[in-house]
Amino acid sequence: MRPRSLLLLTTVAVVVIWQLPYGRQILYPLSLLATFAHEMGHGLSALLAGCKFEQLVLHADGSGLAVWSGSPGRMATAFVAAGGLVGPTVAGVLMLLLSGTPRWSRGVLAALSALLVVCVVLWSGNAFGAVYLLAMATAFGLAARFFSDFLASFLVHLLAVTLCLSWFSNLGYLFSSHAVVDGVSHLSDSAVIAQALWLPYWFWGGLIAVFSLTGVLFGVWFSGRSAPRQG
Repeated sequence: MRPRSLLLLTTVAVVVIWQLPYGRQILYPLSLLATFAHEMGHGLSALLAGCKFEQLVLHADGSGLAVWSGSPGRMATAFVAAGGLVGPTVAGVLMLLLSGTPRWSRGVLAALSALLVVCVVLWSGNAFGAVYLLAMATAFGLAARFFSDFLASFLVHLLAVTLCLSWFSNLGYLFSSHAVVDGVSHLSDSAVIAQALWLPYWFWGGLIAVFSLTGVLFGVWFSGRSAPRQG
């Protein structure tokens, strides 16, 4: 199956599952993976800004928290906040770019499995998050080893689609000033950017939404363009 057809199939699958009575419960493990990508976006951005990434926390309710320390300037603070907002999209697009063949798809699954284990060792900050990440690492490692070519490609595209669409399913967060994590209210990432720079939080939320949509469209275009030609 050509990459663009597979991408369309997985997108339809995600959208249809979302509409089912227990659709969100079915997609819960993948939705939590999007939370992981969001928090890793914060953590890696903090490292790039010269700060220290302390720990990554995932909660059973689907929320998460990246704990980092340092004294960055206003631009760096905004950069770290934006890193979380674009993290799932960047991860999803990278998966699309790297999954051109079944062999590459297996490599993506194996690399993702290894990455999750490394994150547990270096940054996991709570038991639930560690157990979840290790369980997903095991699942992806087994999939890379035992799945057929079609199933490996399908899984990678399913993960990519879920990550790419997460910004849309959480669109309200982009245009919110606060968010609740583990029962505690925090400034939203958009509000943190606005506080560090200028202009209202909804402007930055809209800018991130445009960036995310552009990234997804590029990933879809590249996925189709890089498909192997027949004949």
